[in-house]
Amino acid sequence: MTQCEADHSVFYLYLSVGCVYLIVYVDDIVLTDSDNHDIFQMKQHLCDHFQTKDLGNLKYFLGMKVAQFNEDGIVISQRKYTLDILEATELRNSNTKLLPN
Repeated sequence: MTQCEADHSVFYLYLSVGCVYLIVYVDDIVLTDSDNHDIFQMKQHLCDHFQTKDLGNLKYFLGMKVAQFNEDGIVISQRKYTLDILEATELRNSNTKLLPN
């Protein structure tokens, strides 16, 4: 795998059918690719060399909720993070108004 120059916690590997991305944050690893077979091989390789645990499909990462939208994509939401900020600043029950452009 090649380490990304823009973010040293991101690694990638180009394959004939696509690209596998591996993202590392402290003790969490996220794998993504358009081909499940490539992900399975990468997980097997990691298990052979490190003590790892497969937590299944990504649901939360760095305060973001990740939901499978369909076979072609995902939806990422920071609703919980936003509500936590409003709670911490005691603005959760405040009235909101949209300002015109």
